Amino acid sequence: MTGLPRLSGFFHRGRRSWGAVAGDGIIDLGARLGATWPDLRAVIEAGALDRLANEVARLGPDITLDEITFDIPLAGPEKIICVGVNYPDRNEEYKDGKEAPPNPSLFVRFPRSFVGHGVPLTRPFVSPQLDYEGEIALVIGKAGRHIAERDALSHIAALTLCNEGTVRDWVRHAKFNVTQGKNFDGSGAMGPWIVPFTGEAQIADIELTTRVNGELRQQDRTSRMIFPFARLIAYISTFTTLVPGDIIVTGTPTGAGARLDPPVWLKPGDVVEVSAEGIGTLVNGVVDEEAGR
Repeated sequence: MTGLPRLSGFFHRGRRSWGAVAGDGIIDLGARLGATWPDLRAVIEAGALDRLANEVARLGPDITLDEITFDIPLAGPEKIICVGVNYPDRNEEYKDGKEAPPNPSLFVRFPRSFVGHGVPLTRPFVSPQLDYEGEIALVIGKAGRHIAERDALSHIAALTLCNEGTVRDWVRHAKFNVTQGKNFDGSGAMGPWIVPFTGEAQIADIELTTRVNGELRQQDRTSRMIFPFARLIAYISTFTTLVPGDIIVTGTPTGAGARLDPPVWLKPGDVVEVSAEGIGTLVNGVVDEEAGR
């Protein structure tokens, strides 16, 4: 392997494991190192990503990618905290004449609402309004509360991508919250893997794009974020202790299907690709949920 290791959870013949993607295969680190680190979260809790990178550099793949199904990279995070309206053009979509707010808007998602790379998103039978939101996500590596902004980036272990799929009409089911529309089972995706965080230059000004069926729908750069990564970590840690394996999903650019005229929702057969420089491309199709399940 060359460059940063690409690490993810996966399923193989009914067995859940984790490993490192290498070419067209995967090194089954769950089988090789599971006694020490049962999953990727354990690696991050141990602060062992650097040691792991040295280990996988000497190994070849055990299984081809065709033989596995990707899981979300980190199974069972304690918290998935998502940021709303974090790019200038996205703020302007609301047409309320207001400048960006002084603090970020936040909500939480459950791990069950996400699937892995290559697994179709599920459009729920109760609504056709499944939408996409391409985002960069931070994986916390060092615990902290009341983290100073100057120290915040040192708490990042790794980066991944998220399609923060949203069921739009269910976002408006109540007066103040968006929880329902953000947490339908399998409505979003995360992956395809995590890459270790190496420093501020890795994320300071990278391009984030979302394509649907090859058409560019979202495009922006992290340097334009209203609330930079360090600010998000510092702010969130004011009210909750961040722990290793927590995930912060950092916001989506303008261009979601809800903002097209007329709106265009995801439908079975569509393919969504979320890409960011230095991280990778998260690809998912779309299927309909079976009624009554």
